[in-house]
Amino acid sequence: MEHIVWNVDPVMLSFMGLKIHWYGVLFATAIISGFLVMRRIYVLEALDVESLDDLVIYCVVGIVVGARLGHVLFYEPGYYFANPLKIFAIWKGGLASHGGTVGVLLAMCLYKRKVQLPFLFLMDRIAIATGIFCFFVRMANFTNSEIVGVPTDKPWGIIFQRIDMLPRHPAQLYEAITYLTLFILMWLLYRFTDMKQKQGALLGLFLALVYGSRYLIEFVKVRQADFAQDWSMSVGQMLSVPFVLLGLGLVVMAYMKKQPDASVS
Repeated sequence: MEHIVWNVDPVMLSFMGLKIHWYGVLFATAIISGFLVMRRIYVLEALDVESLDDLVIYCVVGIVVGARLGHVLFYEPGYYFANPLKIFAIWKGGLASHGGTVGVLLAMCLYKRKVQLPFLFLMDRIAIATGIFCFFVRMANFTNSEIVGVPTDKPWGIIFQRIDMLPRHPAQLYEAITYLTLFILMWLLYRFTDMKQKQGALLGLFLALVYGSRYLIEFVKVRQADFAQDWSMSVGQMLSVPFVLLGLGLVVMAYMKKQPDASVS
């Protein structure tokens, strides 16, 4: 059976000793795409567009710091505690989405004080932009041949030549497609339903669907934490469960409680 062989050089461009990596380009594209979505939302709701510069800074710092610390603590604590300076080498990969979610939540707790926006009102809208952001990040992982799936005989299996010559589930593409689909769904719900008036509902739905999907995709993904190879659930699955429960709880509470006025003058 013929399978696609993936062996893309992670360096997109090299000039006079300067190397531009596909990962960096796609990560920058993720940030720009998220910014453009938030800008459109701010324009639609007559919010202060100029405050978006600070929003991007808070989000990026929260995501990167949270995702890096999440990877260090959840997946390779032994390695990084023995080599603490390696914690800062984020260009070599190693970002955990669960940690990034916690990081951006904490960052938005600080940001909302500057703009005087309700926390859940803000997070509902950031959840929309997060979908397109995560899509490009997972495409960056695909380019780097990282976060690969387990071997498979399915016709859509991909041989990641930088790993080995076995056809594997393209787990990064599964997640990327999931995030892009959720972005489209969230945008449609935001634009054409009253869900955005129920603070916490969009955020809750996003968390439940993202991490519910992540739980399922983990079944075909190579386990990243060496210490948990024999566990009944992967570390990614165990970390996903609380976020699914949190998301469902937010949706239930959003539809049960009397909502404050979501308009912002």
